[in-house]
Amino acid sequence: MAAVLEMETKTTTSVFEKGSFATKSKLFKAGACSSPKSLLIVTPTNAGTYPVLFFCHGFIIPNEYYEDLLHHISSHGVIVVAPQLSGFLTSGPNEIKSAAQVINSLGEGVQPLIDELVDDKQAAVSADLKTVALAGHSKGGKIAFALALGKSQVKCNIKFSVLVGIDPVEGPRKGQPIEPHILTYVPRSLDLCIPVAVIGTGLGSEPKFGVICAPDGMNHAEFFNECKPPCAYFVAKDYGHLDMLNGLKWFPRTMKDIFAKSGTGPMDLMRRSVGGILVAFLREHMQGHREDLEAIIGDRSLAPTTLDPVKSRIGSHMVA
Repeated sequence: MAAVLEMETKTTTSVFEKGSFATKSKLFKAGACSSPKSLLIVTPTNAGTYPVLFFCHGFIIPNEYYEDLLHHISSHGVIVVAPQLSGFLTSGPNEIKSAAQVINSLGEGVQPLIDELVDDKQAAVSADLKTVALAGHSKGGKIAFALALGKSQVKCNIKFSVLVGIDPVEGPRKGQPIEPHILTYVPRSLDLCIPVAVIGTGLGSEPKFGVICAPDGMNHAEFFNECKPPCAYFVAKDYGHLDMLNGLKWFPRTMKDIFAKSGTGPMDLMRRSVGGILVAFLREHMQGHREDLEAIIGDRSLAPTTLDPVKSRIGSHMVA
């Protein structure tokens, strides 16, 4: 079967609901099939060949905290590989190097892990490593940009088709970027040759106990400003920097409120919005199915959360 992202015909808002593919996930320890880092893999269990999303977590955030979001994405026909890249003291360049090493291990290493996870000889599930998207949240968004820009000490042996930054952050405050520097503060200056989507949060730049997770000048707005067409930009107006994480027992909403300004609405709406936008973007730019993304850009009320006016660059034109 050819690589396929599920195309639904019911409504253009189906990307914001759970897809029709059953999914499974498992955390594999470092060293499993040559991976230098532990991997969270989320995959459809229906027989088929699927595109791959390589997902980078935020600063010291366990990859498991994104599991609900990644299951949403996978349920629409995507295999997600999410490595655990860092601890508290790991530097940016070392995280990027580790991410590249994991990517280079996927050619021989990811399929045995998928086979073990699915564990069904009748359901042959395989990864299409010729169709790979990059995504990341917070510091992981910066790592994804760095990989796409070739800023790793280790060259990636896989070509990327799409890049998505979820509330990407360049550094803790303006004027203090973390190495390697991504932002140049020159519009449309990033040397990217693949489509880019940036998903921001309206509350990420607001302080919480003196801490700002995604400060102005270092966040989603500047990342989008420096992207060349084709690119799209979405901001969940009433949600915060950590609001797409799971509602885990050991990381409840009250804990999120300690570390970052949080929205007051249900967190599930934020996860569905981020997941749906990402799926719609993958569908357009990995398969040419434009209906969902065009619908969201044309009518932002389709998303479960309130979006600021959606911006996109097609060719040399800006559409808002």
